[in-house]
Amino acid sequence: MSGLVLKLNPKERVLVNGAVIENGDRRSRLSILTPNANILRLRDAIRPDEVNTPVRRVCYIAQLVLSGDVTESDARLQIMRGIEQLSQALRDEDSRQHLTAATHAVEKSDFYRSLKALRNLLPREARLLARHHA
Repeated sequence: MSGLVLKLNPKERVLVNGAVIENGDRRSRLSILTPNANILRLRDAIRPDEVNTPVRRVCYIAQLVLSGDVTESDARLQIMRGIEQLSQALRDEDSRQHLTAATHAVEKSDFYRSLKALRNLLPREARLLARHHA
């Protein structure tokens, strides 16, 4: 994950290779130089009880890789299957771009960028589910 720059708010927490790091009292920027570092912003973390939709399920699997709770090899197939299932339901061009970006990131073992691409689908999924339940 070379070249990643994290902009952190005061007191924001981030998980880096299993270690929780808390920012100080001021905004700051961190440059992640180590390739394949596992990074997870804790403010963006999905809690187990929030894994209640298809997109959240796939995001959560990617998140488990970043937190070190699941190996890449165990998660890769599940994420790719999840992306394939999502592509059957989310057929608009914008969703396809995010799903393609997530797929390419998983192929490169870049689970941070995969999670980032998949998280972009959460608002769309929420709108679709709200319409379905209305």
